Amino acid sequence: MAAPSHTTSYYAASANDKNIRPALSEQITADICVIGAGYTGLSTALHLAESGFKVVVLEGSRIGFGASGRNGGQIVHSFSRDIDFIEKHYGKETGTEMGKMAFEGGKIIRHFISKYGIQCDLKEAGIFAACNAKQLQEMESKKQLWEAHGHTQLEMLSADSIQQHVGSTRYEGGLLDKSGGHFHPLNLVLGEAAALESLGGVIYEDSEVTRVEEGGKAKVHTKNGCVTADFVVVAGNAYLGGLIPKLEQKAMPCGTQVITTAPLSEAQQKELLPQDNCVEDCNYLLDYFRLSGDGRLIYGGGVTYGAREPSKIESLIVPNMLKTFPQLKGVKVDYAWTGNFLLTLMRLPQFGRIGTNIYYAQGYSGHGITSSHLAGKVLSDAIQGQAARYDIFASLPQYPFPGGRTFRIPYTAMGAWYYNMRDKLGV
Repeated sequence: MAAPSHTTSYYAASANDKNIRPALSEQITADICVIGAGYTGLSTALHLAESGFKVVVLEGSRIGFGASGRNGGQIVHSFSRDIDFIEKHYGKETGTEMGKMAFEGGKIIRHFISKYGIQCDLKEAGIFAACNAKQLQEMESKKQLWEAHGHTQLEMLSADSIQQHVGSTRYEGGLLDKSGGHFHPLNLVLGEAAALESLGGVIYEDSEVTRVEEGGKAKVHTKNGCVTADFVVVAGNAYLGGLIPKLEQKAMPCGTQVITTAPLSEAQQKELLPQDNCVEDCNYLLDYFRLSGDGRLIYGGGVTYGAREPSKIESLIVPNMLKTFPQLKGVKVDYAWTGNFLLTLMRLPQFGRIGTNIYYAQGYSGHGITSSHLAGKVLSDAIQGQAARYDIFASLPQYPFPGGRTFRIPYTAMGAWYYNMRDKLGV
């Protein structure tokens, strides 16, 4: 049987570690069994291993195969719904407590990179780019909101000053977050995997979980093996499939597309992104872009419901890229790929327990890089008996999509169309 492989991404082609871990083929025991070797699973596993637990991670394909190895690689703080939304809908106390955690994920990422010497092309600072006056006003409100919760490394950019960071006339201004940043996402998750292994953790690839038996000691079955563990962490997110039906009903996989150009000259790089910051615009169906460590432009965006062929991805994303950077007309695209993230109805993460010893975290709704690393720390603390922060997330309502599996895609597509039209009209 052929070994599982990554998608046709620039990240996979430039991965630091192309070693394949063996599949599980025996009956073993562990303190913790983690399902999924992405950011949520490995952040959880690494935090637990640092506390002395014996951790086994089961990955159905390759480390970072899902969104963790395919995303835009940007450190963006808070959650897909911001702190003010949380406070309005779930109360001031919940908003305050989640506000205390909203900027922790990026610190965890930097801590792992520094502590374990992870080589992932980390660069500093990110920009929220406003496409119209309404969005610029929203960024001013975001700055005030985040500063009220202790995050002060922010600077408003005018239409003139944003051009010192982005070589495009597309934007009315923006918000510079000096504590944001960008990196090679697959090399980060591979570095986290190596760090876990250095602490005695074990990762099995090509080991799709077929069944989880609840009980005082949970049993996690694969095709050719089984892990008996005191605790299980379900961290498959959009790639969990139908393993846990009650989780599948609560969220919907959605796709985003990314392209990577051929390497650009130094002059081109300076023209496009003079400060080498990453950028995302403020549209509902947003575009995001940055320069890679070897000087390529990585450009992504949009939302789809199902996979796309690379040729289709290029035809969808290149027009957006040229709208932002018309000077790139004719540039060669070397890589194009898609990947799924998990969308929840309220666009907030879903944490919870199944029985007494099976924990899950999922549904970051396009805001998963920092949120998943935070989730790993919060999950680790909960398993060690410090569940206060975990229970804040777990207390948030988890609604199924209306209409079940049959209608959740058309309903969500209609909602996306509505917000896309609002973005285009600037209202």
